[in-house]
Amino acid sequence: MSMDLVIEVDNEPGALARVAAAISDAGVNIAAATCTGAAERAELHILVPHAEAARHSLSISHLAVTREREVVVIEVQDDKPGVLADLARTIAKAGIDLDLVYVATHNRVVFGSLDLDGLKKALAVRH
Repeated sequence: MSMDLVIEVDNEPGALARVAAAISDAGVNIAAATCTGAAERAELHILVPHAEAARHSLSISHLAVTREREVVVIEVQDDKPGVLADLARTIAKAGIDLDLVYVATHNRVVFGSLDLDGLKKALAVRH
């Protein structure tokens, strides 16, 4: 199960470094990350395989996971133009509304939706 952890931080130099260090101190690899927020606060989305260890290490580093949820991660076998469009069309045809998408390491795409079961079914994802 892939988990997207959201950590809200002050939007300042070193904020990402503190989060990444806390997660790596737990021995957890960050599989993907994205950040949004141009104001005083920023929202980091971090994809990790071991959420419990990452969450614990973040908390002892005085960083809090504000939200977390399961997401669907799709491996892209043939990294070429149009792959994301094809995946998005498949999801749209199933009537699934996405609320999160970002690219992960090793040619993978992360998708989030309030309808996680529908998203998994549309993409024929098994765990």
